[in-house]
Amino acid sequence: MFVDKALITIKAGDGGPGAVSFHREKYVAAGGPDGGDGGRGGNVVFVADTNVNSLLNFKYKKRYFAENGQPGGTRKCSGKGAPDLIIRVPRGTVVREAGTGRILADLSGTEPAVVARGGKGGWGNSHFATPTRQIPRFAKGGFPGEKFDVELELKLLADVGLAGFPNVGKSTLVSVVSEAKPQIANYHFTTLTPVLGVVKVDEDHNFVMADIPGLIEGASEGVGLGHEFLRHVDRCRLIVHVVDVSGCEGRDPKEDFRIINEELEKYNPDLAARPMLVAGNKCDIAQPEQVEEFRRFVEEQGYEFYPISAASATGTRELVYAIAQKLQTLPPIVEYEPEPAPVPMERQEKNQFKITVDEDGVYEVEADWLMHTLGMVNVDDYESLQYFQRVLRSSGIIDKLEEMGIQEGDTVRILGFEFDFIN
Repeated sequence: MFVDKALITIKAGDGGPGAVSFHREKYVAAGGPDGGDGGRGGNVVFVADTNVNSLLNFKYKKRYFAENGQPGGTRKCSGKGAPDLIIRVPRGTVVREAGTGRILADLSGTEPAVVARGGKGGWGNSHFATPTRQIPRFAKGGFPGEKFDVELELKLLADVGLAGFPNVGKSTLVSVVSEAKPQIANYHFTTLTPVLGVVKVDEDHNFVMADIPGLIEGASEGVGLGHEFLRHVDRCRLIVHVVDVSGCEGRDPKEDFRIINEELEKYNPDLAARPMLVAGNKCDIAQPEQVEEFRRFVEEQGYEFYPISAASATGTRELVYAIAQKLQTLPPIVEYEPEPAPVPMERQEKNQFKITVDEDGVYEVEADWLMHTLGMVNVDDYESLQYFQRVLRSSGIIDKLEEMGIQEGDTVRILGFEFDFIN
């Protein structure tokens, strides 16, 4: 079963928490804090694998979570970092953030792509020792790993894409000029999946040809099978438009040519400008005047025309040489560049917060960036609370509360925790 689109959830591992520990050793009094840092969470890494040719596995497994980092230890020992989670996909897979469509990675080459980064480990209490705070009983929690809902889309890596109506001989052409062996029969939609074949030109040169199945009128709008496979034309450097010039099925080859070109343009306007050669197939059963009339029609529109008969391999070698010569003048296969993430609002305005007063007179402080700071506070430890109070003061929250008229003993609620205000 060929699957070229999938939606999954990935999450990198969280960083391990820092340790709260104090040095204990015989004959050493008041050894001081020695809590180690937490380990890094595992990354989520995508790797292109030539042994994988479909996204079928992602149809059944939807969640991929990396391991969390280990907590810090005593004697300033750092926690163990978590291993990366490796996800293997076919070459040519584009990873997009679901919802926004932002490109996170293009697995066209051999380099792995880190799509979700693991969180850093939290600091142990040894980092918080100062001359005035010699016994810190708090440490930082680990930072959370990145999490995304991502869409995987396979876009085949082929130099040449064969476009045309069903049953015009595209699969036969691929089977004749390459070692690919697609299923071929005399009825529409024989080919249900894209077929790749490596075409050997000479000892030193070859190119990859893809049969793009199922194109009919309305394919760009979801009619028939073509809309499922048009994405595989996106990367092709050259399009070879295969047309049945004999009209043996009662169709007009000129009209067929026009319809397919319109479908390519509707799907992606760039495809209309993509270099194209025209192969007039089934010339062995067409009248010579039919072939010449269609040749004039194609050449008047500025395209090169090559008469062939894929079934008898007539003219196919000339077509292969023409394709190879054309490819030498064209840029390499398109690769998509990852797009940077938009800057979150809380990073644009550092220490942004909002304070409201409810009907009971409770001051509610909303500030997402405080979540990590609050997670490291030990509410039973005086020095830990002092540290948290300094964060509130430096961020301007306490100044804003005083400006709003807060009085000593009033209740302040921060992320679900309630405190009595003390000036």
